[in-house]
Amino acid sequence: MPKYVFITGGVVSSVGKGVAAASLGLLLEARGLKVAIMKLDPYINVDPGTMNPFEHGEVFVTHDGAETDLDLGHYQRFTHAKISQKSNITTGSVYHAVIEKERRGEYLGKTVQVIPHITDEIKRRIRMLTADAEDDADVALIEVGGTVGDIESLPFLEAIRQFNLDVYPNPCCNVHVTLVPFIEAAGELKTKPTQHSVSALREIGIQPHVIICRTGTHQLGADQRRKIAMFCNVTEDAIIGATDARPFYAIPLNFHKHGLDDIVLKRLGIETTPPDLSAWNAMVERITHPKHEVRIAAVGKYIDHEDAYKSINEAFVHAGVANDCKVKLEWIDSETFENGSLPSKKLSEYDGVVVGPGFGSRGIEGKIRAVSYARTAKKPYFGICLGMQIAVIEMARNCLGLQKANSTEFDLETPDPVISLLSEQRGIRDMGGTMRLGAYKCELKPGTRAFTAYGEDVIEERHRHRYEFNNSYREALEEKAGLVVSGTHPKSDHELVEIIELKDHPWFCGAQFHPEFTSTPLKPQPLFRDFVKAALAQKLGK
Repeated sequence: MPKYVFITGGVVSSVGKGVAAASLGLLLEARGLKVAIMKLDPYINVDPGTMNPFEHGEVFVTHDGAETDLDLGHYQRFTHAKISQKSNITTGSVYHAVIEKERRGEYLGKTVQVIPHITDEIKRRIRMLTADAEDDADVALIEVGGTVGDIESLPFLEAIRQFNLDVYPNPCCNVHVTLVPFIEAAGELKTKPTQHSVSALREIGIQPHVIICRTGTHQLGADQRRKIAMFCNVTEDAIIGATDARPFYAIPLNFHKHGLDDIVLKRLGIETTPPDLSAWNAMVERITHPKHEVRIAAVGKYIDHEDAYKSINEAFVHAGVANDCKVKLEWIDSETFENGSLPSKKLSEYDGVVVGPGFGSRGIEGKIRAVSYARTAKKPYFGICLGMQIAVIEMARNCLGLQKANSTEFDLETPDPVISLLSEQRGIRDMGGTMRLGAYKCELKPGTRAFTAYGEDVIEERHRHRYEFNNSYREALEEKAGLVVSGTHPKSDHELVEIIELKDHPWFCGAQFHPEFTSTPLKPQPLFRDFVKAALAQKLGK
């Protein structure tokens, strides 16, 4: 039976629970342990798939096609844990399952209540995380979303209170992440919010064994540590100070320096060898002291919310590591190029251009103009999902002369639908969980940039889209625009185009899938890596 660690948060939201969980997972794996990891989200949406990126950040897609919270991206980038549909549950999905059981009569006429039926379903799903033989983990890390004191989180907190008792005498470890604010007028860190947060947690019946204190740029002093320990009934060595770290990937190293993994393992009664963090240390060193620098213009429309493109941002960090290069990714609102600003004037300052994913028609014409500049100016270009489709539209208009070419997503009446609805999507009306989702195979064409990048004949990458390249225009684009179809999914009924390239261009590539979801700092994604390599080569004049 695995040992369980529950990570909760207090004082404010976005306090860093997900990064703390991912960091702890990394440290445990570095000691030779196998971890499983999941996120419990208190919102009533069944999943975040229909939520606005401005409100919730990016939707992270798992290998098996689940639309999940962005914290699962942290889990994958930091650990080798199997991230799947079982790794993210929401209040909405729990209630949906319970109501379906009630409709089937599975509760035998009983009154269905939060306790025990909702909490039992939550506990069942926590157990499911490690139920399969391939998920035979030594430690399961369970992050509870939201903040202690929120009404929405109460069923999850009650479930883990019960779970601690259910697995007794097998010990669990409760880790609480809080904010310790620095009050400028007083010139000191204040521990009272943490005391109140832990008090609220203890009123529910959960005693934290470790408290991680976010302190910004200020160090947690001995006096504050003693005060928190005394009022929160936690040993002093289990009060972990967590200052802001740069680079981001240094956070696990800071946690190890403060003994987080030692304290958790001591509580769980697990003995291991010291962690081997040499590869992670070397990676952090390369991020900290790169030899080169490139500037990449990322043209999108969710630029005011950093988390909207979280995996893309991180994939460029990883690509920089592979090229011993700092990647300065600067987001540009695509609508800028619809309001009089010329792409040639703005984008000429950069070493490469990327157009990322998105939905809806806003800003599309600006993205098309950005692609046109990158194609004609021979600027390295990388299109991701929608960015690949935008490239096809641009070439159809400016190389084939089809001035009204478009995607049927943006113009149902276009006479030249070079991008059209997937055949499997026709007739679908529900929005949640109905796109082409998850990993699909892609066969690569030898001699292409995609084949060179991956070094394999067949790859698997994750998808999240409803629209596709219209093969009716493939021959004309290949003959007149220099288009190269370098990757296809052959098992679809009409050979779905997965990757496109351009002849006679330093580096121009578009992928229908989302390569950012598989990138990690120790294994950068091949297309990101080679795009940055091309941008650096152009900058250095090679």
